[in-house]
Amino acid sequence: MTEEVIRNLSVHGLSYSYRFLRQPDARTEPVLVLGGALQDKYGWQNLDAPVLAVASLISIDLPGSGDADPLRSDQGWEVMHDALEQVIDDLGITRINLFGYSFGSVLAFNFAQRHPDRIARLLLGAVPASTTDDKLELWRQAAAKMTAGELDGFLDLMLQLMLCHDETRTVRHRKLVHRYVKRLLARAITRTPHAFEVLDRSTEAINPTGALRGVPTLVFCGEHDNVSTPDRQRAFADAIEDSRFVCFTESDHWVALERAQEMTDLLLHFFTDQPLETADFTPDTTSHPGHPEPASA
Repeated sequence: MTEEVIRNLSVHGLSYSYRFLRQPDARTEPVLVLGGALQDKYGWQNLDAPVLAVASLISIDLPGSGDADPLRSDQGWEVMHDALEQVIDDLGITRINLFGYSFGSVLAFNFAQRHPDRIARLLLGAVPASTTDDKLELWRQAAAKMTAGELDGFLDLMLQLMLCHDETRTVRHRKLVHRYVKRLLARAITRTPHAFEVLDRSTEAINPTGALRGVPTLVFCGEHDNVSTPDRQRAFADAIEDSRFVCFTESDHWVALERAQEMTDLLLHFFTDQPLETADFTPDTTSHPGHPEPASA
Protein backbone atom coordinates (compact mmCIF):
# COMPACT_ATOMS: atom_id res chain seq x y z
CA MET A 1 0.00 0.00 0.00
CA THR A 2 1.11 3.56 -0.72
CA GLU A 3 2.23 5.53 2.30
CA GLU A 4 0.10 8.63 2.92
CA VAL A 5 1.57 11.41 5.05
CA ILE A 6 -0.40 14.42 6.30
CA ARG A 7 1.77 17.26 7.59
CA ASN A 8 0.62 20.40 9.40
CA LEU A 9 2.59 23.59 8.83
CA SER A 10 2.31 27.29 9.59
CA VAL A 11 3.05 30.29 7.39
CA HIS A 12 2.69 33.97 8.33
CA GLY A 13 0.69 32.95 11.40
CA LEU A 14 -1.73 30.73 9.43
CA SER A 15 -2.02 26.96 9.85
CA TYR A 16 -2.35 24.74 6.79
CA SER A 17 -1.51 21.19 5.76
CA TYR A 18 -0.44 19.04 2.88
CA ARG A 19 -0.93 15.42 1.78
CA PHE A 20 2.00 13.43 0.42
CA LEU A 21 1.77 10.05 -1.31
CA ARG A 22 5.24 8.55 -1.78
CA GLN A 23 6.31 6.55 -4.82
CA PRO A 24 9.70 5.00 -3.96
CA ASP A 25 10.32 3.94 -7.59
CA ALA A 26 9.43 7.25 -9.23
CA ARG A 27 10.26 7.87 -12.89
CA THR A 28 9.95 11.65 -12.62
CA GLU A 29 9.87 14.46 -10.08
CA PRO A 30 6.96 14.60 -7.56
CA VAL A 31 3.71 16.03 -8.92
CA LEU A 32 2.17 18.89 -6.91
CA VAL A 33 -1.49 19.64 -7.72
CA LEU A 34 -3.23 23.01 -7.24
CA GLY A 35 -6.95 22.92 -8.01
CA GLY A 36 -9.76 25.46 -8.18
CA ALA A 37 -10.54 28.12 -5.59
CA LEU A 38 -12.68 25.88 -3.35
CA GLN A 39 -10.83 22.59 -3.82
CA ASP A 40 -8.91 21.11 -0.91
CA LYS A 41 -6.11 18.53 -0.67
CA TYR A 42 -8.59 15.72 -1.36
CA GLY A 43 -10.12 17.38 -4.43
CA TRP A 44 -8.03 15.51 -7.01
CA GLN A 45 -7.96 11.97 -5.63
CA ASN A 46 -8.82 10.68 -9.10
CA LEU A 47 -5.16 11.35 -9.93
CA ASP A 48 -3.82 9.22 -7.08
CA ALA A 49 -3.55 5.90 -8.91
CA PRO A 50 -2.34 7.12 -12.33
CA VAL A 51 0.21 9.58 -10.94
CA LEU A 52 1.55 7.10 -8.38
CA ALA A 53 2.42 4.77 -11.23
CA VAL A 54 5.21 7.21 -12.15
CA ALA A 55 5.71 9.73 -9.33
CA SER A 56 4.98 10.82 -5.79
CA LEU A 57 1.95 13.11 -5.37
CA ILE A 58 1.46 16.25 -3.27
CA SER A 59 -1.78 18.16 -2.60
CA ILE A 60 -2.30 21.08 -0.26
CA ASP A 61 -4.89 22.83 1.88
CA LEU A 62 -3.47 26.28 1.21
CA PRO A 63 -4.60 29.17 3.43
CA GLY A 64 -8.25 29.74 2.56
CA SER A 65 -8.99 26.16 1.45
CA GLY A 66 -9.99 22.96 3.22
CA ASP A 67 -9.09 22.93 6.91
CA ALA A 68 -6.51 25.71 6.60
CA ASP A 69 -6.92 29.13 8.19
CA PRO A 70 -8.37 31.82 5.91
CA LEU A 71 -6.18 34.63 4.67
CA ARG A 72 -6.45 37.82 6.70
CA SER A 73 -7.55 41.01 4.96
CA ASP A 74 -3.99 42.35 4.95
CA GLN A 75 -2.54 39.20 3.34
CA GLY A 76 -2.18 38.45 -0.35
CA TRP A 77 -0.87 35.91 -2.81
CA GLU A 78 2.66 36.00 -1.41
CA VAL A 79 1.38 34.01 1.60
CA MET A 80 0.34 31.13 -0.66
CA HIS A 81 3.60 31.34 -2.62
CA ASP A 82 5.52 31.08 0.66
CA ALA A 83 3.33 28.15 1.73
CA LEU A 84 4.09 26.30 -1.51
CA GLU A 85 7.82 26.82 -1.13
CA GLN A 86 7.63 25.70 2.49
CA VAL A 87 5.97 22.41 1.49
CA ILE A 88 8.68 21.69 -1.08
CA ASP A 89 11.38 22.49 1.48
CA ASP A 90 9.65 20.42 4.17
CA LEU A 91 9.78 17.39 1.88
CA GLY A 92 13.42 18.03 1.01
CA ILE A 93 12.62 18.18 -2.71
CA THR A 94 14.76 20.12 -5.16
CA ARG A 95 12.23 20.37 -8.00
CA ILE A 96 8.62 19.39 -8.67
CA ASN A 97 6.25 18.86 -11.56
CA LEU A 98 3.60 21.52 -10.94
CA PHE A 99 -0.01 21.16 -12.16
CA GLY A 100 -2.36 24.10 -11.70
CA TYR A 101 -6.00 24.14 -12.77
CA SER A 102 -8.33 27.17 -13.08
CA PHE A 103 -7.58 29.41 -10.07
CA GLY A 104 -4.69 27.07 -9.28
CA SER A 105 -3.19 27.64 -12.73
CA VAL A 106 -2.57 31.31 -11.95
CA LEU A 107 -1.05 30.50 -8.58
CA ALA A 108 1.16 27.86 -10.24
CA PHE A 109 2.21 30.25 -13.02
CA ASN A 110 3.09 33.03 -10.57
CA PHE A 111 5.04 30.60 -8.39
CA ALA A 112 6.99 29.39 -11.42
CA GLN A 113 7.82 33.01 -12.29
CA ARG A 114 9.23 33.51 -8.80
CA HIS A 115 10.97 30.15 -8.48
CA PRO A 116 11.70 28.72 -11.96
CA ASP A 117 14.57 26.69 -10.50
CA ARG A 118 12.09 24.68 -8.39
CA ILE A 119 9.90 23.64 -11.34
CA ALA A 120 10.85 20.73 -13.62
CA ARG A 121 7.71 21.05 -15.77
CA LEU A 122 4.60 23.23 -15.56
CA LEU A 123 1.11 22.08 -16.61
CA LEU A 124 -1.65 24.72 -16.66
CA GLY A 125 -5.31 23.91 -17.34
CA ALA A 126 -8.36 26.16 -17.89
CA VAL A 127 -6.36 29.34 -17.29
CA PRO A 128 -8.53 32.43 -16.56
CA ALA A 129 -6.53 34.45 -19.06
CA SER A 130 -7.90 37.78 -20.26
CA THR A 131 -11.42 37.27 -18.91
CA THR A 132 -13.99 39.60 -20.49
CA ASP A 133 -15.99 42.40 -18.86
CA ASP A 134 -19.26 40.50 -19.27
CA LYS A 135 -17.84 37.61 -17.21
CA LEU A 136 -16.82 40.03 -14.48
CA GLU A 137 -20.31 41.53 -14.54
CA LEU A 138 -21.78 38.05 -14.05
CA TRP A 139 -19.57 37.63 -11.02
CA ARG A 140 -20.69 40.97 -9.59
CA GLN A 141 -24.33 39.91 -10.03
CA ALA A 142 -23.61 36.58 -8.36
CA ALA A 143 -21.86 38.33 -5.47
CA ALA A 144 -24.87 40.58 -4.99
CA LYS A 145 -27.13 37.51 -4.79
CA MET A 146 -24.88 35.94 -2.20
CA THR A 147 -24.74 39.13 -0.14
CA ALA A 148 -28.54 39.21 -0.19
CA GLY A 149 -28.69 35.62 1.07
CA GLU A 150 -30.08 34.26 -2.22
CA LEU A 151 -28.11 31.01 -2.51
CA ASP A 152 -30.07 29.61 -5.47
CA GLY A 153 -29.64 32.83 -7.44
CA PHE A 154 -25.94 32.84 -6.65
CA LEU A 155 -25.52 29.22 -7.81
CA ASP A 156 -27.45 29.80 -11.04
CA LEU A 157 -25.25 32.75 -11.99
CA MET A 158 -22.06 30.89 -11.07
CA LEU A 159 -23.08 27.97 -13.29
CA GLN A 160 -23.81 30.43 -16.10
CA LEU A 161 -20.34 31.88 -15.61
CA MET A 162 -18.40 28.62 -15.37
CA LEU A 163 -20.17 26.23 -17.76
CA CYS A 164 -21.19 26.19 -21.41
CA HIS A 165 -24.99 26.24 -21.70
CA ASP A 166 -25.17 26.50 -25.50
CA GLU A 167 -26.96 23.30 -26.52
CA THR A 168 -25.66 23.63 -30.10
CA ARG A 169 -22.15 22.92 -28.74
CA THR A 170 -21.30 19.39 -27.70
CA VAL A 171 -19.98 18.99 -24.16
CA ARG A 172 -19.45 15.49 -22.83
CA HIS A 173 -21.32 14.51 -19.67
CA ARG A 174 -22.91 17.99 -19.60
CA LYS A 175 -25.83 17.26 -17.28
CA LEU A 176 -23.75 15.17 -14.90
CA VAL A 177 -21.03 17.83 -14.67
CA HIS A 178 -23.59 20.60 -14.13
CA ARG A 179 -25.13 18.69 -11.22
CA TYR A 180 -21.72 17.98 -9.73
CA VAL A 181 -20.49 21.58 -9.98
CA LYS A 182 -23.71 22.93 -8.46
CA ARG A 183 -23.46 20.48 -5.57
CA LEU A 184 -19.78 21.30 -5.06
CA LEU A 185 -20.45 25.04 -4.89
CA ALA A 186 -23.46 24.66 -2.62
CA ARG A 187 -21.56 22.43 -0.20
CA ALA A 188 -18.56 24.76 -0.08
CA ILE A 189 -20.63 27.89 0.44
CA THR A 190 -22.82 26.39 3.17
CA ARG A 191 -20.12 24.43 5.04
CA THR A 192 -17.12 26.76 4.84
CA PRO A 193 -17.61 30.08 6.65
CA HIS A 194 -15.08 31.92 4.48
CA ALA A 195 -15.92 30.25 1.13
CA PHE A 196 -17.46 33.38 -0.37
CA GLU A 197 -14.37 35.41 0.56
CA VAL A 198 -12.22 32.80 -1.19
CA LEU A 199 -14.28 33.07 -4.36
CA ASP A 200 -14.20 36.86 -4.17
CA ARG A 201 -10.42 36.84 -3.83
CA SER A 202 -10.12 34.46 -6.77
CA THR A 203 -11.30 37.23 -9.12
CA GLU A 204 -7.98 38.92 -8.39
CA ALA A 205 -6.27 35.97 -10.09
CA ILE A 206 -7.67 36.60 -13.56
CA ASN A 207 -5.52 37.81 -16.44
CA PRO A 208 -2.11 36.48 -15.36
CA THR A 209 0.72 38.51 -16.92
CA GLY A 210 4.46 38.51 -17.33
CA ALA A 211 7.02 36.30 -18.99
CA LEU A 212 8.24 32.89 -17.98
CA ARG A 213 11.52 31.39 -19.12
CA GLY A 214 13.42 28.26 -18.33
CA VAL A 215 10.40 26.09 -17.46
CA PRO A 216 8.92 23.64 -20.02
CA THR A 217 5.21 24.49 -19.98
CA LEU A 218 2.02 23.00 -21.40
CA VAL A 219 -1.29 24.90 -21.41
CA PHE A 220 -4.58 23.11 -22.12
CA CYS A 221 -8.28 23.98 -22.10
CA GLY A 222 -11.69 22.95 -23.45
CA GLU A 223 -12.87 24.33 -26.78
CA HIS A 224 -16.02 25.82 -25.16
CA ASP A 225 -14.37 27.30 -22.06
CA ASN A 226 -16.68 30.08 -20.86
CA VAL A 227 -14.30 31.69 -18.39
CA SER A 228 -11.53 32.34 -20.89
CA THR A 229 -11.77 31.29 -24.53
CA PRO A 230 -9.15 29.05 -26.21
CA ASP A 231 -7.75 31.90 -28.31
CA ARG A 232 -7.13 33.94 -25.15
CA GLN A 233 -5.49 30.99 -23.42
CA ARG A 234 -3.39 30.28 -26.51
CA ALA A 235 -2.23 33.91 -26.52
CA PHE A 236 -1.28 33.50 -22.86
CA ALA A 237 0.74 30.39 -23.78
CA ASP A 238 2.48 32.30 -26.59
CA ALA A 239 4.13 34.55 -24.00
CA ILE A 240 5.78 31.57 -22.32
CA GLU A 241 9.12 30.40 -23.66
CA ASP A 242 9.28 26.67 -24.50
CA SER A 243 5.52 26.15 -24.23
CA ARG A 244 2.90 24.09 -25.98
CA PHE A 245 -0.88 24.32 -26.18
CA VAL A 246 -3.65 21.72 -26.42
CA CYS A 247 -7.37 22.40 -26.89
CA PHE A 248 -9.73 19.52 -26.05
CA THR A 249 -12.89 19.20 -28.11
CA GLU A 250 -16.36 18.62 -26.58
CA SER A 251 -15.53 20.28 -23.25
CA ASP A 252 -15.64 23.62 -21.45
CA HIS A 253 -14.01 25.08 -18.32
CA TRP A 254 -14.54 21.75 -16.55
CA VAL A 255 -12.53 19.78 -19.09
CA ALA A 256 -10.92 17.92 -16.16
CA LEU A 257 -14.27 16.18 -15.60
CA GLU A 258 -15.57 16.04 -19.16
CA ARG A 259 -12.34 14.62 -20.66
CA ALA A 260 -10.88 13.14 -17.49
CA GLN A 261 -9.06 10.17 -19.03
CA GLU A 262 -7.57 12.20 -21.86
CA MET A 263 -6.44 14.94 -19.46
CA THR A 264 -4.78 12.37 -17.21
CA ASP A 265 -3.00 10.83 -20.21
CA LEU A 266 -1.78 14.28 -21.21
CA LEU A 267 -0.46 14.92 -17.71
CA LEU A 268 1.40 11.62 -17.54
CA HIS A 269 2.95 11.96 -20.99
CA PHE A 270 4.07 15.53 -20.33
CA PHE A 271 5.54 14.89 -16.88
CA THR A 272 7.46 11.83 -18.11
CA ASP A 273 8.77 13.48 -21.30
CA GLN A 274 6.89 11.16 -23.63
CA PRO A 275 5.89 12.50 -27.07
CA LEU A 276 2.42 13.96 -26.66
CA GLU A 277 1.41 12.84 -30.12
CA THR A 278 1.46 9.22 -28.91
CA ALA A 279 -1.43 10.08 -26.56
CA ASP A 280 -3.70 11.24 -29.41
CA PHE A 281 -2.75 14.89 -28.87
CA THR A 282 -1.36 17.26 -31.46
CA PRO A 283 0.04 20.15 -29.43
CA ASP A 284 1.02 23.49 -30.90
CA THR A 285 4.54 24.69 -30.25
CA THR A 286 4.12 28.30 -29.14
CA SER A 287 7.78 29.12 -28.55
CA HIS A 288 8.06 30.55 -32.05
CA PRO A 289 6.50 33.79 -33.40
CA GLY A 290 2.89 33.77 -34.50
CA HIS A 291 -0.34 32.33 -33.22
CA PRO A 292 -1.01 28.86 -34.69
CA GLU A 293 -4.45 27.35 -34.70
CA PRO A 294 -5.32 25.44 -31.54
CA ALA A 295 -4.91 21.69 -31.68
CA SER A 296 -7.75 19.32 -30.98
CA ALA A 297 -7.75 16.24 -28.82
